[in-house]
Amino acid sequence: MDRPVGEKSSGAPTIVEVDLGNRSYPTDIGSGLLDQPELLQKHVHGKKVIVVTNTTIAPLYLDKVVEALTKGNPAVSVEYVILPDGEKFKDMDTLMKVFDKAIESRLDRRFTFVALGGGVIGDMCGFAAASFLHGVNFIQIPTTVMAQVDSSVGGKTGINHPLGKNLIGAFYQPQCVLIDTDTLDTLPDRELASGLAEVIKYGLIRDAEFFEWQEKNMEKLIASNISYTSTVVLSSLLQGIFLQAYMQSGVVNCRNPNALAYAIKRSCENKAEVVSLDEKESGLRATLNLGHTFGHAIETGFGYGQCLHGEAVAAGTVMAVDMSYRLGWIDSSIVKRVDDILPRAKLPTASPETMTVEMFKSVMALDKKVADGLLRLILLKGPLGNCVFTDEQLSNNF
Repeated sequence: MDRPVGEKSSGAPTIVEVDLGNRSYPTDIGSGLLDQPELLQKHVHGKKVIVVTNTTIAPLYLDKVVEALTKGNPAVSVEYVILPDGEKFKDMDTLMKVFDKAIESRLDRRFTFVALGGGVIGDMCGFAAASFLHGVNFIQIPTTVMAQVDSSVGGKTGINHPLGKNLIGAFYQPQCVLIDTDTLDTLPDRELASGLAEVIKYGLIRDAEFFEWQEKNMEKLIASNISYTSTVVLSSLLQGIFLQAYMQSGVVNCRNPNALAYAIKRSCENKAEVVSLDEKESGLRATLNLGHTFGHAIETGFGYGQCLHGEAVAAGTVMAVDMSYRLGWIDSSIVKRVDDILPRAKLPTASPETMTVEMFKSVMALDKKVADGLLRLILLKGPLGNCVFTDEQLSNNF
């Protein structure tokens, strides 16, 4: 039974294991995990740590993470590098700032990178860890829904190129992923909605029961955080009584933390199972890219940072679902359910008008799923929860 909206519990984390043999690692999920130093410290290699974060997250959580890494552990020293925030900075120039810090600090292979932030920070820090001295330890602490349900799990790391998204990178697994769901308290509504595009994806491609749960619980996930200041008077009618409350500056969290925690856990379970079966995307893992081929084209063509990743993926998902329907692979009821749930999640259902068919084709020709010059797409086929990795003929149906 769910607790009332806003009520949280803390304690032992829920653990989702990514099973990769001797490279397996836990994804710890729960409230207040950054207040449990042992969860981080047991995964730190050596006596030095570099936290990679950005200008948005550093003022909120950097001190807490440094404390978690060092509390009762004075032998460990922590440095940090604070990068500019945004997809447009997911590039080689910004990545070099991470390498500069590591080299200037004279770090050897016995140190640990910690990625503190959303998907951009996680991808860049992971790529730095994969590349620096041919590979060093790293830990993921994702602070957005997008990163918590998708990008922090599975070891995909990398940066963008002006001609295409995520074209430069490596598969490189972290030592652990620590998901403190309390970090979502400061996540803007638009960023939360963006992450839900990946949550919806899991239901569409492989977990119909989860999709049905989302249809019943979307409003619990998407409820807004209400910002207020000491000069704002919040008024409400309750049983005919006019109430006024004066509050100091802060945020009232109206999201349901238990619903969010369940969505994160179920998403991580889906991601972990796929990664365990196909770590380097030779087949099954590619199905996690539903909507992403179109979505990455939108991000590249429209300009990195002009729309959020999840917003582009949502529009791309509508395009993939429409193509699946036109091919006769799904019935209209699935199309309707997708068209219904995305607006409820505050996500777009169409690409920007400036994106022409020719722009899509030009950018998608450089997509990382192109094989032997042929574009391959992930489309739905059959009942809800099933998809296919298409052959080369289907790109003609664009």
